[in-house]
Amino acid sequence: MLKIYHNTRCSKSRDVCSILEKKKVKTEVIEYLKTPPSQTEIKELLKMLGMKAEEIVRKGEAIYKEKFADKKLTASQWIKALSENPILIERPIIVKGNKAIIGRPPEKVLELL
Repeated sequence: MLKIYHNTRCSKSRDVCSILEKKKVKTEVIEYLKTPPSQTEIKELLKMLGMKAEEIVRKGEAIYKEKFADKKLTASQWIKALSENPILIERPIIVKGNKAIIGRPPEKVLELL
């Protein structure tokens, strides 16, 4: 089973869900804006992604520009910011077992199947 951190308003996220539906892949959908991941969950996701917290920050978001654009944050501070402002998390994140990817482009999800 795959787990997808999904934003219903994001076309890339919807495209990944569509690909998974067509392939009849069993999926657990987490609408992370409604149920934000904890700092611990974000740390686990980062480990599975093999990325640093700042690398999954959506820098085009208004809240990033308002609160974080000119600041140098530590990894822990970024993780806290992502947990408190989940709109900043790049999406969609797809998890299979102990591996995760960011579904951009959406076809990248096929790597996990």
